[in-house]
Amino acid sequence: MNCREHLNQLDTPLEPALLNDWHVVAASDEVVAGTLYPTTLFGRDLVIWRDSQGQAYVWEDLCIHRGARLSKGFIASDKVVCPYHGWNYDGTAQCTLIPASPNETPMKKAKAIAHHVKEAYGLLWTCLGEPEHEIAPYEEWHDPRYKKVVCGPYRFKSGYRALENFMDPTHFPFVHAGVNGILESPDPIGPYDVWEKDGYLHTDEVRLTQPYGDPREVPVIAYYAYKVFRPGVAYFKKRLVISDPERAHEGNEADRFCTFFTMQQVSETESIIRITCAMNFDPQPSDADVRRRQDLVYAQDAAIVDTQRPERIPTDLREELHHRTDLLGMKYRSWLRAMGIRYGAV
Repeated sequence: MNCREHLNQLDTPLEPALLNDWHVVAASDEVVAGTLYPTTLFGRDLVIWRDSQGQAYVWEDLCIHRGARLSKGFIASDKVVCPYHGWNYDGTAQCTLIPASPNETPMKKAKAIAHHVKEAYGLLWTCLGEPEHEIAPYEEWHDPRYKKVVCGPYRFKSGYRALENFMDPTHFPFVHAGVNGILESPDPIGPYDVWEKDGYLHTDEVRLTQPYGDPREVPVIAYYAYKVFRPGVAYFKKRLVISDPERAHEGNEADRFCTFFTMQQVSETESIIRITCAMNFDPQPSDADVRRRQDLVYAQDAAIVDTQRPERIPTDLREELHHRTDLLGMKYRSWLRAMGIRYGAV
């Protein structure tokens, strides 16, 4: 058993549905060459770095020699240097130099504990186990007609409750009054379908009235269609129809605003949310306009979601009261339960 496998079995092992999945731990542009970035995933302390060729790495934040935090060290000539005894680790995670014995070839076991890494959609992903799935698809990211903007990070307590909130339009008139809904005139939510296909949860469209429905600051009728790809990855595509007749000429029947939602579970009751937005309407807003609106919405969400109790999400549907308009949330909780998800859940 190697060190990585050993760590994966310490304490209470992480369930396979999470251990063998991809998780976002940074935005790609947050990680620049020559700097070490400490972070935490599922209570595991990690260090992220990038070499001079742009390749990113995610390792356990410890030196195999005496367990010092590598993130307290530095990078020299594309090697991570431990702050304690100066052991050098190259991009393969192999120790290449022990300063106390510079003429000795370090033993093969002298390696940092490296994890799988990919970059997609402006985000940096890692897998602590052995990946059982590809990173979830995001078609608009590859479509040149769409402007793309990475937003966040946003801190929440429960990542699962944050994701459930992301796909729950019934809170819009109350948490986002004047932005995503109208407090004095909440939208009635009609019946909608939820189904599983290709391993994902899907919905048909949900109709909503939004006074500030996208970064153009124009009132719209929005039609949301959701997908839940993985326990910590979800998406919506919003079809936009400008509701103000005097501004209708500004829109197009093909106008769409899409959001790809990811969560990094720092611990069972701490998470970091990052999203990427894609939009194809004209005139396109600036990156700052997109982020300003998302910053507002996610701050409003966190102020309420972080008050929910218990902080860990109940996956047994008998533990909280549900309504037919909560259908997607109910399916999501049952889906988590069927996967055997225990981390961050009760």
